[in-house]
Amino acid sequence: MDHRILKAVMFAVPVLLAQAQTPSGELALDVVRASHFAKLALRCVRQEYPNKLDHVMNGPNEVQSPKALHPAFYGCFDWHSSVHGHWMLVKLLRDFPELPEAKEIRAVLDENLAPERMAAEVAYFAQPNRKSFERTYGWAWLLKLTVELRNWDSPEARRWSANLQPLANRVTGAFLDFLPKQTYPIRTGVHPNTAFSLSLAMDYARSAKDHRLETLIAERARTYFGTDRSGPLRWEPSGEDFLSASLEETALMAKVLSKAEFRAWAAGFLPELMADGKLEPAIVSDRTDPKIVHLDGLNLSRARCLWPITAALGAKDTRREALLKTADAHGQASLPFIASGSYEGEHWLGTFAVQMLDARRVVKN
Repeated sequence: MDHRILKAVMFAVPVLLAQAQTPSGELALDVVRASHFAKLALRCVRQEYPNKLDHVMNGPNEVQSPKALHPAFYGCFDWHSSVHGHWMLVKLLRDFPELPEAKEIRAVLDENLAPERMAAEVAYFAQPNRKSFERTYGWAWLLKLTVELRNWDSPEARRWSANLQPLANRVTGAFLDFLPKQTYPIRTGVHPNTAFSLSLAMDYARSAKDHRLETLIAERARTYFGTDRSGPLRWEPSGEDFLSASLEETALMAKVLSKAEFRAWAAGFLPELMADGKLEPAIVSDRTDPKIVHLDGLNLSRARCLWPITAALGAKDTRREALLKTADAHGQASLPFIASGSYEGEHWLGTFAVQMLDARRVVKN
């Protein structure tokens, strides 16, 4: 067989399996799809290698394994992916307590969110030269995990939440210390994106009634983005984006501004999109490439942002139908391929899919 045909067949098989396992024709999260995503996370939250450490060593004694450094969040290739993998497991267990994987999820959460493991994670943050560790993407996901547990009224969730809270307090303090010093936002389409992190942190601040953090985030968002005009949406996608820099900013401002303010701001920031609602999904040419597969995340990011953006515009807004159609097109473009058979995407894309589907559910309801 021609090697090109063989390669195409090998790539198509896991994709076809993914499509069979997930009802890709419907943009909704049901128990079958939830089980599918849970399996992806459970496969990696205890998998130590391969692992990409973000680790500044202060001496030879700190040449240690990922699990020794991060006994809670050592799996799923890197620290932030492990954190948001845990968020996904909590979310799925909370929404679908009848999941076939429920027992294993509880065991993982009991194990990794145990007090002694959380204490080790807090201690890591306190060491010298760790001020920028996972700033601010990993911080934001840690707070999102905390919110999910805080909002779940069950004895086990309260226990896990209490164990996690010291680390959340450490991260909250880091945000309060850093944001006043951050003169300029980071507008990239990858991890350091400021708008994405502020959006998740704002959700935490409101859930925890942390008025100091909420006030600071609102002020920073207005300062960073309030006068932006003609956002460079036409420059997307860049070759390794997994966040839409323009739409993440817009979704954040939808949380910060009043509806009247937001409608005026959005018209000035994204004039073309607000005029016709059209945006083409990114093309993902190789899902085995760790950077190219980011573009599946970009499609999911765009969809997740577009739904709350349309909600902020209002139910009677004439642009709503076109924007919702664009959002669904982006979701459909990547949702069938979350399980590509390649760890490069499988260790994190399930989280983006669940986050996207949940955003759609909130708007549709």
